[in-house]
Amino acid sequence: MRTELTDTTSSKIDRALLEARRAVGSPTMGLVLTLVIATDEENAYDSVRAASEASHEHPCRIIVVIKRTSRGPHKLRQTRLDADLRIGSDAGSGEIVMLRLYGELTEHPGSVVLPLLVPDAPVVAWWPADAPAAPAQDPLGALAQRRITDADASADPIAALEARAASYAPGDTDLAWTRLTPWRALLAAALDQKPVPVTGGAVESEADNPSAELLARWLSDRLQAPVTRVPTDGPVITGVRLDTTAGEIRVDRPNGTLATLILPGAPDRTVALKIRSTAELLSEELRRLAEDLVYASALRARPAQASLSA
Repeated sequence: MRTELTDTTSSKIDRALLEARRAVGSPTMGLVLTLVIATDEENAYDSVRAASEASHEHPCRIIVVIKRTSRGPHKLRQTRLDADLRIGSDAGSGEIVMLRLYGELTEHPGSVVLPLLVPDAPVVAWWPADAPAAPAQDPLGALAQRRITDADASADPIAALEARAASYAPGDTDLAWTRLTPWRALLAAALDQKPVPVTGGAVESEADNPSAELLARWLSDRLQAPVTRVPTDGPVITGVRLDTTAGEIRVDRPNGTLATLILPGAPDRTVALKIRSTAELLSEELRRLAEDLVYASALRARPAQASLSA
């Protein structure tokens, strides 16, 4: 069920949501959190689709905040709030509230969103692109226990990581880190199988890939050994090499789907290591709302040195 409201208020939107739930036969919510998405019109469709898919695992109220800057007639520049409400089959396993803010209202998104949060439920804020320099100090980020950014969507991903490190607050995370979960699990398992000292290593990837930068920092921080970055043609991370006293541990993933794990003195093994969708990444982040201390440590670790040779 879809309901469109023009030149409305937060209280009217809340009442419309209640009426819509009754109309579809679901007066109680059963929602576990509120997901606030701060985006623009260009990225709104893909963001809502990913969030809707993630809501099948985490039933939530999805509030999409789109700031509109009009250059047309004076009428369009007036302060106004429009809303598009979706409940039932149009909203995955939750509710979708699309908010378009005009005029001075764009400077106060928190006051618009606050009355629409699910009572007594955690709040997660997500910026698919153009995240603020300090997410925890943003009007929407201040409402959230968990704040999700994506350095890979920035014009300069590595500089974005440095900004994240400078402004880090408990609850911050980045999808560049979430993309590393399968890599970190595989490398940790490999070192469990071959518990030998690591003397150095390298991460091979596209030059400006923020996930590769975080992986190199994490390895260097945890292993207390120098780990460099080696540029390749991609896609994304294509391999990791760890130099040990027993020989080289290596993971090769040239095509973004399957990887080969190479351990000294053991037969090569093929493992699944696919590039995951945004919906899968978002769903993983919504499972854990506490501070990610490992991410914070990796983010603040010494930046990886670039190597010119593969």
